[in-house]
Amino acid sequence: MDAETPVAPPPAPAEGELTPDAVRLALRRVKDPELNLNIVDLGLIYDVAVDGTDVRIDMSLTSPGCPSGPEIMGEAEREVKTVAGVGTATINLVWSPPWTPERIEPRVRAYLGF
Repeated sequence: MDAETPVAPPPAPAEGELTPDAVRLALRRVKDPELNLNIVDLGLIYDVAVDGTDVRIDMSLTSPGCPSGPEIMGEAEREVKTVAGVGTATINLVWSPPWTPERIEPRVRAYLGF
């Protein structure tokens, strides 16, 4: 090939597959406003399921009377919808099993002194 022969640009990288890990990464941007810790490390995310472009998240709150619950859930839905490939995002509030501090990520639990 000489210098005058045009070279085709390399193909654009394929967009990443929508995975539960990609969704969990987005959910790390959602913080409990009282504790200022993300909801993944707090153990509030119980399950992330991906079916095509549909995402379903089962999550809990630190208590049934959590005053920040609607705010946290709304922010979780907004953040999930920013993930490439997400069509619908459904956030299910679940209470079983009940959340306890033992669900907190061990390194965060140690930082908090639990």
